Amino acid sequence: MNGLKLLGLCALVWLTGCATVVDPVPAPPNTLEPTPGQQTGAVPRTQPAPSPVRPRASTPAVTGSVANGPVADYGFSPQADQRSSRAVASMEPPKDLWERIRRSYAMPDLDNDLVHDREQWYATRPDYIFRMTERSKKYLFYIVEELELRNMPTELALLPFVESAFNPQAVSSAKAAGMWQFMPATGRTFELKQNVFRDDRRDVLASTRAALDYLQKLYNMFGDWHLALAAYNWGEGSVGRAISKNQRAGLGTGYQDLTMPMETRMYVPKLQAIKNIVGQPDAFNSRLPDIGNHPYFDTVTIRRDMDVAIAAKLAEVPIDDFKALNPSINKPVIMAAGTPQILLPWDNAKVFQTNLDAYTGGRLASWTVWVAPTTMRPVDAAKKVGMGEAEFRSVNNIPPRMLIRPGSALLVPRAAHNEQEVTSQVADGGQVSLAPEIVLKKTIVHAVKGATVASVAAKYKVTVANVAQWNSVSASASFKAKQPVILFLPQSQASKAASSDRRAAEPAVRKTKAVAARPTAPVKKVRKKK
Repeated sequence: MNGLKLLGLCALVWLTGCATVVDPVPAPPNTLEPTPGQQTGAVPRTQPAPSPVRPRASTPAVTGSVANGPVADYGFSPQADQRSSRAVASMEPPKDLWERIRRSYAMPDLDNDLVHDREQWYATRPDYIFRMTERSKKYLFYIVEELELRNMPTELALLPFVESAFNPQAVSSAKAAGMWQFMPATGRTFELKQNVFRDDRRDVLASTRAALDYLQKLYNMFGDWHLALAAYNWGEGSVGRAISKNQRAGLGTGYQDLTMPMETRMYVPKLQAIKNIVGQPDAFNSRLPDIGNHPYFDTVTIRRDMDVAIAAKLAEVPIDDFKALNPSINKPVIMAAGTPQILLPWDNAKVFQTNLDAYTGGRLASWTVWVAPTTMRPVDAAKKVGMGEAEFRSVNNIPPRMLIRPGSALLVPRAAHNEQEVTSQVADGGQVSLAPEIVLKKTIVHAVKGATVASVAAKYKVTVANVAQWNSVSASASFKAKQPVILFLPQSQASKAASSDRRAAEPAVRKTKAVAARPTAPVKKVRKKK
């Protein structure tokens, strides 16, 4: 019996050893970076794995992970796949959002003098870095979530630092707006509504969706993240033409090979510098704010028109924080038909709903929309809706010397008895159309022989009724030659009319002067004969 026990124990030890021996050993990680302009791809299984390379400082190794595991699948065409620097997720959850971002870095690193220049620039401005990253706290978790759902590199969550310093109200000199900086035309291409009441280029959810859609499209076009980012800044047409030019010249077609504007040349280095700083903030004299790995905001459905001030009060959040989460709202009122949901800090979303259910403070909206029936001066429109001209111009952004065209959707005070909500047609498509207010100048011209009220009106492009009224004559009256005729014309037309009238009178004047200046014949003295 003892011999059998001993035999069984030996067998157990032998089996345990076998299990240890056959436990697979992970292959050395492939961390080789592509050369500039080189398209990267998966290493064929038949080739030996490259030698391990120490990870860059910007992509710190994650404990319990293997850098550069299988090639990342971005959900795009197989031809567009590239080698990834993405690390396999650790079994432990990330301690904060910054660590979560670092773990899913997946873009090839760029290492050149421009990157070092931007690193130095940011490193000498730690307060700027902190303010910028502090501002991102409201939005960063949502962007990271959306990137991971699409299996896209988390470096892209840092792109708004480059575009707008994470300011959703930012507007460039070229009229790009929002934290992703969409131009008006590009915004419309990606279904971002832009009307007098809202601009979805500033909307946190809509603009992020559009930006990631656009970046996916660009990556599919070029198969390279650096080229995709260049196209996001410079335009896909410009990048495509630069690639074609280099191909014809037998040159490389990577990001660093192309001739491009300096702004685009610095674009990826800026993102790389920020990526490196987020990767190792201490190495760059930078401090990142604490950002928990959890949602910052929640969405709340709006079913009735509501003043922005009342919504912020019901949510018990400062008005500036409310506007920071809902930057697309252009007016002091939220129109439920056009903005069916708002964003609120996570805990305040429930507070809002509780306070709204118990609200007894009267109407929720003190503003509504009035559509101009005809061309009007702002002073007349303001009087019609019971507002002062200055307030009317201010709330509707009407500059001086402009007329309101018919069909313009204008914000006006809501009457006490008006419970009707703004319609979806107006809330979704409302626009204010303006025309220059023409200032008329009194001008006097001289009638030619046979001129009539009708012929003068036709010549100066005014109505017969106006010419008759200005000159206190009937519409069928005639003018005598050289009779002064009163007209009220736009400034430019008045100057031309006066100049033409002077030229018509000049020949007669010159003739009169010539006759007056003609010398008389000398008078000969006749001697009388004595």
